[in-house]
Amino acid sequence: MLAMPEINCIKLMRNQKSLSINHIAKTLHLNWRTVKKYADEDQLPQEKVLKRSGMMYEEKWGEIVSDWLWEDQKLKRKKRRTNQGIFTGLQALGFKGSYRTVSYFIKEWRESREDIEDETTDKNYERLIHPPAEAQLDFGLMEAVQDGKYRDIHCLIMTLPFSNDAYSIPLPSENQECLLYGLKKIFQQLGGVPRKIRIDNMVTAVTKPRNKHEETVFANEFLQFANHYGFEPQACNPYSGHEKGNVENKVGYVRYNFITPAPVIENLEHLTNLLQQKHTKDRERIHYEKKISIQKLLEEEFEYLLALPDEEFPVFKENKVQSNKYGEITLDKVRVYIPRGNNYPSLSIVKYWNRFKVLSPHGEILYEDNRPYMHKNREIPWQSILKSWLSKPRTVSYSRFSPYLPGRIYEYINISNLTIRKERLHWLIALLVTHNMNQINDEFYDLLSSQSESLKEPEEHPYDVNWSMYDQLQSTSQIEGETP
Repeated sequence: MLAMPEINCIKLMRNQKSLSINHIAKTLHLNWRTVKKYADEDQLPQEKVLKRSGMMYEEKWGEIVSDWLWEDQKLKRKKRRTNQGIFTGLQALGFKGSYRTVSYFIKEWRESREDIEDETTDKNYERLIHPPAEAQLDFGLMEAVQDGKYRDIHCLIMTLPFSNDAYSIPLPSENQECLLYGLKKIFQQLGGVPRKIRIDNMVTAVTKPRNKHEETVFANEFLQFANHYGFEPQACNPYSGHEKGNVENKVGYVRYNFITPAPVIENLEHLTNLLQQKHTKDRERIHYEKKISIQKLLEEEFEYLLALPDEEFPVFKENKVQSNKYGEITLDKVRVYIPRGNNYPSLSIVKYWNRFKVLSPHGEILYEDNRPYMHKNREIPWQSILKSWLSKPRTVSYSRFSPYLPGRIYEYINISNLTIRKERLHWLIALLVTHNMNQINDEFYDLLSSQSESLKEPEEHPYDVNWSMYDQLQSTSQIEGETP
């Protein structure tokens, strides 16, 4: 087939210049029949009709395999023919093709058809229109730095797809107490309650997911909470995260825009305030589709929200427990010692999102403390970080890990002379073999004085600096994005 410019040239020479077919063929060095075809015949576009070829389509074999596959659809999976079984059956009927030919046909057949009961199901996604005051809810795992260590944060995020607004509450876990407490805090920040909230099948809210025969069964405590605030809970179908795609996307948005790199926090309340400020600033953005600010859309949506109830919902869970012979109970997979716990046949434990208390059968408080997961954290791998700084000492000043160092240690190594900086990094790396970073910070002056004689530095950089005066001038706590 000739290219379109060549066809246009033939048409021009034939129709505009009235040249003969022979003349055009000689001039363009083309076959006479080819020139005749393109010069005098209309070349109209035609729809391409896919015609399947091969012995599976042109002979009876494809029809036989299709019939066998339809029959197998009615049987249990373990009773159906395998590809090898189908191929062997065809060979018994005189099939001369290969196993691969049969496998390709079976694969294409299965990809183009659903199970018999789902044959007419339309798999296309429907573009959803989100009414005001309908929300979506999900957890997202993130991290922050507290007391010089990494801490995993379970961030509860609620979005309002109509306005694309969002609210985030950092929590220590994803249990039912944290879920209900987080929702209550979100409602307070929002100043109202959505009419419907879509969630996935989290075990803290859903005891039995929806199936073909039964509707979703929600946990009693979650339903009681929903009844108090007046919203209608809606659970997604199993394995259907796209049904709450707005909040799925927002989890990633919050993680990568608000909390990466991991911020330095004092506690969860500090992080809550930080995220609230981020969301408030984010509402100035223009909606990606409606071309007005998220804040204006939120103001419009606020008119459709339910009012907050007069009384807050008390979030706690009370259980009966029994201590072992050592007076220990298990809470959050951790053994907790309860004074005089073995004196009673049973104890009552009242769990809040962050604390717990243990009561005797007479109502006496035997023990009260933070829940064990409030203390869970992970060490920052300072050994590997300092070794990487050692190879590139200039990165200390702008590394993402610098804000995580205690103030006095950061100032100690962040010196302009790179040779001295490397010597001090060597010293810290050696100390980390027997100390963690918090211990080095607490014993900094003693460690520094004990090492001063073994370290060699020029006289213009002595170690007899009055570091206590420096500590009085700088805050020992750091906030996100600042170094002391």
